[in-house]
Formats: sequence, C-alpha cells, structure tokens
Amino acid sequence: MNLLKEFSLDDKCSYIENREQTTHYKIIENCSTENSQALIERGFRRFGKMYFRPICKDCDKCKSIKIDVENYIFSKSERRVLKKSKDITTYIQKPSLTQEHLNLFKKYHLFMHKKKGWEYNETTPEHYYNSFVVGHEEFGFEVLYFIEGELIGVDLIDVLDDGVSSIYFYYDPDFSYLSLGKLSLLNQIKFAMKSKKKWIYLGYYVEECDSLSYKADYKPYITLKGRPNIDEQYIWS
Repeated sequence: MNLLKEFSLDDKCSYIENREQTTHYKIIENCSTENSQALIERGFRRFGKMYFRPICKDCDKCKSIKIDVENYIFSKSERRVLKKSKDITTYIQKPSLTQEHLNLFKKYHLFMHKKKGWEYNETTPEHYYNSFVVGHEEFGFEVLYFIEGELIGVDLIDVLDDGVSSIYFYYDPDFSYLSLGKLSLLNQIKFAMKSKKKWIYLGYYVEECDSLSYKADYKPYITLKGRPNIDEQYIWS
C-alpha cells in the first residue's frame, strides 16, 4: 500500500442541513484487499483511490452500518422485487467508462435533482474515471443491468474478504417501476450468500437524512462504535 496523501477538510455537511462536517481523506495507490478491508471495517468509504470518513468533533450522526448476510431473510415484498426483475440481464466485470455510463449517470442525477433537490454538477469523463474506475485493484467491480441490450443500471461494489462493500448505484429513472435501488441491494445480498460472505458494508446510516435512513430497513444489521484508527481494534455491535 502506497499512501500518497492524507488530509482533513471542513465543509458543509452532506447529510444534515445547517451543519458543518470534517472529513478525513487517505489517497492510496495499489491498495491491497487486506488493507482495503481494514479501512472499511473502521468506517472508511472508497471512491477511486480515495478513502474517506467523517470525523466531526461534536457529532456522531453518521453510523457505519453493515447487513448481517448470514441471518438475512428476504421478506415477501423483497421477493416480489426480485421476481419483477426476470427480464433484466446482469453482468459483473471490472469498472469501466463508456458514453453509455456517462449518459445514464447524467440522466439519473438530473432526475434526483428534480425529485430530491440533489445538487447537480455536470460530470466529466475524467471525474467519473477518477471516482469509479481507478483504484479498483483486484477487489473492485461493477454490476451492469440491461433490458433488451439497453444499460439501465450500474452498481459499483468492492468484494472484500468477508463481505461486499456497496459503493454507488445509479439507474435509469424510466425503469423506476422495477425498484432498481432495492433490487441492486438484494442482488448484493444474494451474491454475498452465494459467495459465503458475512456482510454487506452499506456505508453510513443517518437517521435524519432521507437518502440514508432507508438502510435501517435491512435487518439484521450492526453499526461501528466510534472512529478507530487503523492500528486500533474495532467494535461492531
């Protein structure tokens, strides 16, 4: 593992209105699966070569959360979502960048800008590449969703030693009736079960944030205590 840079930044909170946040960043070249696992277990997330986590002094609203795959039971409604996907074809491969990716990414974020007020910024090929393609090493993958040859969803994941780290999913809003957001997570759980993985690392659960509060619906789950350093023991409970 080659640590290129480490720093912290203060900015407007991404999850709770009228709050500031402090984020700790590590930019890492050639990160191994073992080291990535160690960082994710301690509450870091990964975009490209960048690992990051909130370290706000007076707030601990961001809870790292992971789903207990070994004890997960699909509900009736979740089985219906899976059944609706019978016409979808999926492929798993190393992360890539095509014009289809960029078009779909833009369409999704324009939709979320209108629906939920997400801030919208035009994504360049360079930005997408640096966020979702580089840094995947041997553990990063994308799951592509197609209907009749048309790309309708891209799910970016890391396959770690003991689980799947869910990075980012975006989809074509024209196919919202297929509950693609739920479907992607349910497929991650199915993949983890088949691969004998124990956990789905879901990033941060924030009760006050609509875009993150849904994660508590996937039970059983556990959360990380505190913000352990890389050389400290971590506790999930």
